[in-house]
Amino acid sequence: MSRHEFQLKARVCKYPGMSGWFFAMLPKIAAAEIKQGFGQKRRGWGAIPVKATVGQSVWSSSIFPDSKSGTYLLPIKLSIRKREGIKDGDVLSLTLRIDVQRLVNGVSSQ
Repeated sequence: MSRHEFQLKARVCKYPGMSGWFFAMLPKIAAAEIKQGFGQKRRGWGAIPVKATVGQSVWSSSIFPDSKSGTYLLPIKLSIRKREGIKDGDVLSLTLRIDVQRLVNGVSSQ
């Protein structure tokens, strides 16, 4: 059975282009474990639903595969970045919990 929770250090990067999206890039070792355990159940665009925790902030999101970096990316919305003082280039300590209910059943956990 695959583990569902991952304690990670992940670098924040601003995605190139005009969109202004910020992502945490998961370490490749963790990404490989997640892909092996849950990649076959992925949703549209290869998304895997997660609950993310950074500092005092907890939110539902999804991680997305990025072929350029060879890992998964976790989007970090503006409200979380402001609350936690996150900037481009920061290295975050974060917890990711695979949301198995949403992954398997397509059920919202919010």
